Amino acid sequence: MKGGGTLFVVSTPLGDPRDLSPRAADTLRAAELIVAEDTRSARRLLSDIGVADKPVVSCFDANEAARAAEVAARLEAGAQVALISEAGTPLVSDPGYRVVVAAVAAGARVVPVPGPSAILAALVAAGLPPDRFVFLGFPPRKPGGRRRLFESVRLLPFTLVLYESPLRAAATLADLAAVLGEGRAACLARELTKPHEELVRDTLAGLAARYATDRPLGEVTLVVAGAPESAAAEELDDDEIRARAAELIGAGQSTGDAARALAEITGRSRRDIYNLISRG
Repeated sequence: MKGGGTLFVVSTPLGDPRDLSPRAADTLRAAELIVAEDTRSARRLLSDIGVADKPVVSCFDANEAARAAEVAARLEAGAQVALISEAGTPLVSDPGYRVVVAAVAAGARVVPVPGPSAILAALVAAGLPPDRFVFLGFPPRKPGGRRRLFESVRLLPFTLVLYESPLRAAATLADLAAVLGEGRAACLARELTKPHEELVRDTLAGLAARYATDRPLGEVTLVVAGAPESAAAEELDDDEIRARAAELIGAGQSTGDAARALAEITGRSRRDIYNLISRG
Protein backbone atom coordinates (compact mmCIF):
# COMPACT_ATOMS: atom_id res chain seq x y z
CA MET A 1 0.00 0.00 0.00
CA LYS A 2 1.61 3.22 -1.17
CA GLY A 3 -0.40 5.76 0.83
CA GLY A 4 -1.65 5.73 4.39
CA GLY A 5 -4.40 8.29 3.89
CA THR A 6 -8.13 7.82 3.54
CA LEU A 7 -10.60 9.42 1.13
CA PHE A 8 -14.13 9.52 2.51
CA VAL A 9 -16.85 9.89 -0.15
CA VAL A 10 -19.56 11.60 1.88
CA SER A 11 -23.21 12.00 0.90
CA THR A 12 -24.78 15.28 2.01
CA PRO A 13 -28.40 16.49 2.14
CA LEU A 14 -30.34 17.21 -1.04
CA GLY A 15 -32.14 20.02 0.75
CA ASP A 16 -33.25 19.19 4.28
CA PRO A 17 -30.22 19.60 6.57
CA ARG A 18 -31.62 17.00 8.96
CA ASP A 19 -30.76 14.32 6.38
CA LEU A 20 -27.04 14.62 7.17
CA SER A 21 -26.26 11.42 9.05
CA PRO A 22 -24.37 11.49 12.36
CA ARG A 23 -21.60 9.45 10.73
CA ALA A 24 -21.31 11.93 7.86
CA ALA A 25 -21.14 14.84 10.29
CA ASP A 26 -18.46 13.11 12.36
CA THR A 27 -16.47 12.32 9.21
CA LEU A 28 -16.55 15.95 8.06
CA ARG A 29 -15.49 17.15 11.51
CA ALA A 30 -12.53 14.74 11.59
CA ALA A 31 -11.31 15.31 8.03
CA GLU A 32 -8.19 17.40 7.55
CA LEU A 33 -9.41 18.66 4.16
CA ILE A 34 -12.81 18.94 2.49
CA VAL A 35 -12.93 18.66 -1.31
CA ALA A 36 -16.22 20.16 -2.47
CA GLU A 37 -18.04 20.77 -5.74
CA ASP A 38 -19.25 24.12 -4.38
CA THR A 39 -17.21 25.72 -1.60
CA ARG A 40 -19.99 28.10 -0.55
CA SER A 41 -22.54 25.38 0.11
CA ALA A 42 -19.80 23.30 1.76
CA ARG A 43 -18.96 26.13 4.17
CA ARG A 44 -22.64 26.55 5.07
CA LEU A 45 -22.85 22.84 5.82
CA LEU A 46 -19.67 22.91 7.90
CA SER A 47 -20.92 25.93 9.79
CA ASP A 48 -24.10 24.04 10.64
CA ILE A 49 -22.05 21.27 12.29
CA GLY A 50 -19.70 23.66 14.08
CA VAL A 51 -16.50 23.47 11.99
CA ALA A 52 -16.68 26.62 9.89
CA ASP A 53 -12.89 27.00 9.86
CA LYS A 54 -12.24 23.61 8.19
CA PRO A 55 -10.00 23.86 5.05
CA VAL A 56 -12.14 23.55 1.90
CA VAL A 57 -10.99 23.36 -1.74
CA SER A 58 -13.12 23.27 -4.87
CA CYS A 59 -13.50 20.35 -7.26
CA PHE A 60 -15.58 20.90 -10.37
CA ASP A 61 -15.42 19.83 -14.01
CA ALA A 62 -12.82 22.39 -15.08
CA ASN A 63 -10.29 21.67 -12.30
CA GLU A 64 -11.03 18.05 -11.34
CA ALA A 65 -7.97 16.53 -13.04
CA ALA A 66 -5.55 18.90 -11.30
CA ARG A 67 -7.39 18.60 -7.99
CA ALA A 68 -7.27 14.81 -8.19
CA ALA A 69 -3.48 14.91 -8.42
CA GLU A 70 -3.27 17.27 -5.43
CA VAL A 71 -5.57 15.08 -3.35
CA ALA A 72 -3.58 11.96 -4.26
CA ALA A 73 -0.42 13.65 -3.00
CA ARG A 74 -2.13 14.53 0.28
CA LEU A 75 -3.38 10.97 0.67
CA GLU A 76 0.06 9.53 0.01
CA ALA A 77 1.27 11.69 2.88
CA GLY A 78 -1.37 10.12 5.15
CA ALA A 79 -4.09 12.77 5.11
CA GLN A 80 -7.76 12.17 5.91
CA VAL A 81 -9.80 13.82 3.13
CA ALA A 82 -13.57 14.11 2.67
CA LEU A 83 -15.11 14.49 -0.79
CA ILE A 84 -18.59 16.01 -1.12
CA SER A 85 -20.77 17.27 -3.95
CA GLU A 86 -23.06 20.28 -3.78
CA ALA A 87 -25.88 17.99 -2.67
CA GLY A 88 -26.50 14.25 -2.49
CA THR A 89 -23.99 11.54 -3.35
CA PRO A 90 -20.71 12.54 -5.06
CA LEU A 91 -19.64 11.17 -8.48
CA VAL A 92 -23.19 10.36 -9.66
CA SER A 93 -23.62 13.02 -12.37
CA ASP A 94 -21.34 15.16 -10.18
CA PRO A 95 -17.57 15.67 -10.01
CA GLY A 96 -15.34 13.34 -8.02
CA TYR A 97 -14.72 10.26 -10.15
CA ARG A 98 -11.18 11.33 -11.05
CA VAL A 99 -10.45 12.00 -7.40
CA VAL A 100 -11.52 8.48 -6.44
CA VAL A 101 -9.47 6.96 -9.28
CA ALA A 102 -6.41 8.95 -8.18
CA ALA A 103 -6.93 7.86 -4.58
CA VAL A 104 -7.10 4.21 -5.59
CA ALA A 105 -3.96 4.60 -7.70
CA ALA A 106 -2.20 6.21 -4.73
CA GLY A 107 -2.97 3.20 -2.58
CA ALA A 108 -5.27 5.13 -0.25
CA ARG A 109 -8.38 3.70 1.38
CA VAL A 110 -11.62 4.90 -0.19
CA VAL A 111 -14.51 4.79 2.27
CA PRO A 112 -18.11 5.51 1.24
CA VAL A 113 -20.29 7.31 3.76
CA PRO A 114 -23.77 6.65 2.30
CA GLY A 115 -26.68 9.02 2.48
CA PRO A 116 -29.10 11.05 0.35
CA SER A 117 -29.42 10.34 -3.37
CA ALA A 118 -31.93 11.96 -5.71
CA ILE A 119 -31.95 8.80 -7.83
CA LEU A 120 -33.16 6.57 -5.01
CA ALA A 121 -35.42 9.20 -3.43
CA ALA A 122 -37.32 9.63 -6.71
CA LEU A 123 -37.31 5.91 -7.51
CA VAL A 124 -38.87 4.77 -4.24
CA ALA A 125 -41.60 7.45 -4.35
CA ALA A 126 -42.48 7.27 -8.06
CA GLY A 127 -44.78 4.28 -7.83
CA LEU A 128 -42.91 2.41 -10.56
CA PRO A 129 -41.03 -0.91 -10.25
CA PRO A 130 -37.81 -0.28 -8.27
CA ASP A 131 -36.29 -3.77 -8.42
CA ARG A 132 -34.33 -3.22 -11.66
CA PHE A 133 -33.55 0.21 -13.03
CA VAL A 134 -31.15 1.99 -15.40
CA PHE A 135 -29.74 5.40 -14.53
CA LEU A 136 -29.16 7.58 -17.60
CA GLY A 137 -27.67 10.64 -15.90
CA PHE A 138 -28.25 13.91 -17.76
CA PRO A 139 -29.30 13.20 -21.37
CA PRO A 140 -27.56 15.02 -24.23
CA ARG A 141 -28.61 18.63 -24.70
CA LYS A 142 -29.08 18.37 -28.46
CA PRO A 143 -32.29 16.70 -29.66
CA GLY A 144 -30.52 14.26 -31.97
CA GLY A 145 -28.23 12.87 -29.30
CA ARG A 146 -31.06 12.80 -26.78
CA ARG A 147 -33.32 10.78 -29.06
CA ARG A 148 -30.53 8.34 -29.92
CA LEU A 149 -30.01 7.70 -26.21
CA PHE A 150 -33.71 7.09 -25.66
CA GLU A 151 -33.86 4.81 -28.70
CA SER A 152 -31.03 2.73 -27.23
CA VAL A 153 -33.10 1.99 -24.10
CA ARG A 154 -36.55 1.89 -25.73
CA LEU A 155 -36.98 -1.86 -25.37
CA LEU A 156 -35.35 -2.34 -21.98
CA PRO A 157 -37.83 -3.76 -19.45
CA PHE A 158 -36.20 -1.77 -16.64
CA THR A 159 -37.40 1.42 -14.99
CA LEU A 160 -35.43 4.41 -16.30
CA VAL A 161 -34.15 7.22 -14.08
CA LEU A 162 -32.57 10.42 -15.38
CA TYR A 163 -31.74 13.94 -14.32
CA GLU A 164 -32.69 17.03 -16.28
CA SER A 165 -32.41 20.79 -16.08
CA PRO A 166 -35.76 22.52 -15.58
CA LEU A 167 -34.92 24.51 -18.72
CA ARG A 168 -34.88 21.33 -20.85
CA ALA A 169 -37.46 19.23 -19.01
CA ALA A 170 -40.25 19.97 -21.51
CA ALA A 171 -38.12 19.06 -24.54
CA THR A 172 -36.85 15.90 -22.87
CA LEU A 173 -40.35 14.78 -21.92
CA ALA A 174 -41.52 15.38 -25.50
CA ASP A 175 -38.64 13.27 -26.84
CA LEU A 176 -39.28 10.51 -24.30
CA ALA A 177 -42.93 10.39 -25.34
CA ALA A 178 -42.02 10.32 -29.04
CA VAL A 179 -39.41 7.57 -28.70
CA LEU A 180 -40.69 5.38 -25.85
CA GLY A 181 -44.41 5.87 -26.42
CA GLU A 182 -46.89 8.42 -25.15
CA GLY A 183 -48.60 5.95 -22.85
CA ARG A 184 -45.56 5.05 -20.73
CA ALA A 185 -46.11 5.77 -17.05
CA ALA A 186 -43.68 8.30 -15.61
CA CYS A 187 -43.04 10.59 -12.67
CA LEU A 188 -41.41 14.00 -12.54
CA ALA A 189 -39.86 14.64 -9.11
CA ARG A 190 -38.58 18.10 -8.26
CA GLU A 191 -37.09 19.83 -5.24
CA LEU A 192 -36.74 16.53 -3.39
CA THR A 193 -36.60 16.94 0.42
CA LYS A 194 -37.10 20.71 0.06
CA PRO A 195 -40.17 22.73 1.16
CA HIS A 196 -41.64 22.74 -2.37
CA GLU A 197 -41.06 19.05 -3.07
CA GLU A 198 -43.41 17.73 -5.73
CA LEU A 199 -43.89 14.39 -7.49
CA VAL A 200 -46.17 14.46 -10.52
CA ARG A 201 -47.26 11.06 -11.87
CA ASP A 202 -48.79 10.72 -15.33
CA THR A 203 -48.11 9.26 -18.75
CA LEU A 204 -45.21 10.68 -20.73
CA ALA A 205 -47.75 12.41 -22.99
CA GLY A 206 -49.48 13.96 -19.99
CA LEU A 207 -46.24 15.19 -18.44
CA ALA A 208 -45.01 16.53 -21.78
CA ALA A 209 -48.25 18.48 -22.25
CA ARG A 210 -48.20 19.85 -18.73
CA TYR A 211 -44.62 21.07 -18.76
CA ALA A 212 -44.73 22.40 -22.31
CA THR A 213 -46.34 25.51 -20.81
CA ASP A 214 -45.50 25.16 -17.10
CA ARG A 215 -41.73 25.04 -16.58
CA PRO A 216 -40.86 23.06 -13.44
CA LEU A 217 -38.86 24.91 -10.82
CA GLY A 218 -35.79 23.43 -9.15
CA GLU A 219 -33.81 20.25 -9.69
CA VAL A 220 -35.67 17.60 -11.73
CA THR A 221 -35.46 13.80 -11.61
CA LEU A 222 -37.51 11.77 -14.09
CA VAL A 223 -38.58 8.17 -13.51
CA VAL A 224 -40.05 6.29 -16.49
CA ALA A 225 -41.57 2.82 -16.67
CA GLY A 226 -39.65 0.18 -18.59
CA ALA A 227 -40.86 -1.39 -21.81
CA PRO A 228 -43.89 -3.67 -21.40
CA GLU A 229 -43.29 -7.39 -21.79
CA SER A 230 -44.96 -7.41 -25.19
CA ALA A 231 -42.42 -4.90 -26.46
CA ALA A 232 -39.50 -6.68 -24.83
CA ALA A 233 -40.02 -10.01 -26.56
CA GLU A 234 -39.43 -9.11 -30.19
CA GLU A 235 -38.38 -11.63 -32.79
CA LEU A 236 -35.46 -10.06 -34.61
CA ASP A 237 -33.46 -11.58 -37.41
CA ASP A 238 -29.66 -11.40 -37.41
CA ASP A 239 -29.51 -8.24 -39.50
CA GLU A 240 -31.98 -6.47 -37.20
CA ILE A 241 -29.98 -7.53 -34.16
CA ARG A 242 -26.79 -6.16 -35.71
CA ALA A 243 -28.57 -2.88 -36.50
CA ARG A 244 -29.92 -2.57 -32.95
CA ALA A 245 -26.49 -3.40 -31.56
CA ALA A 246 -24.92 -0.67 -33.69
CA GLU A 247 -27.42 1.83 -32.26
CA LEU A 248 -26.66 0.80 -28.68
CA ILE A 249 -22.88 0.86 -29.19
CA GLY A 250 -23.15 4.19 -31.00
CA ALA A 251 -24.96 5.56 -27.93
CA GLY A 252 -22.00 4.60 -25.75
CA GLN A 253 -22.73 1.06 -24.57
CA SER A 254 -20.07 -1.64 -24.69
CA THR A 255 -20.47 -4.69 -26.92
CA GLY A 256 -21.14 -6.77 -23.82
CA ASP A 257 -23.82 -4.37 -22.54
CA ALA A 258 -25.46 -4.28 -25.98
CA ALA A 259 -25.47 -8.09 -26.11
CA ARG A 260 -27.03 -8.26 -22.66
CA ALA A 261 -29.78 -5.77 -23.58
CA LEU A 262 -30.56 -7.58 -26.84
CA ALA A 263 -30.64 -10.93 -25.08
CA GLU A 264 -33.33 -9.50 -22.78
CA ILE A 265 -35.28 -8.26 -25.79
CA THR A 266 -35.09 -11.38 -27.96
CA GLY A 267 -34.85 -14.21 -25.45
CA ARG A 268 -31.71 -15.49 -27.14
CA SER A 269 -28.59 -16.24 -25.14
CA ARG A 270 -26.19 -13.41 -24.39
CA ARG A 271 -23.29 -15.48 -25.78
CA ASP A 272 -25.06 -16.02 -29.11
CA ILE A 273 -25.87 -12.32 -29.43
CA TYR A 274 -22.32 -11.33 -28.47
CA ASN A 275 -20.79 -13.65 -31.06
CA LEU A 276 -23.18 -12.39 -33.72
CA ILE A 277 -22.49 -8.68 -33.20
CA SER A 278 -18.77 -9.19 -32.60
CA ARG A 279 -18.41 -10.68 -36.06
CA GLY A 280 -20.10 -7.59 -37.55
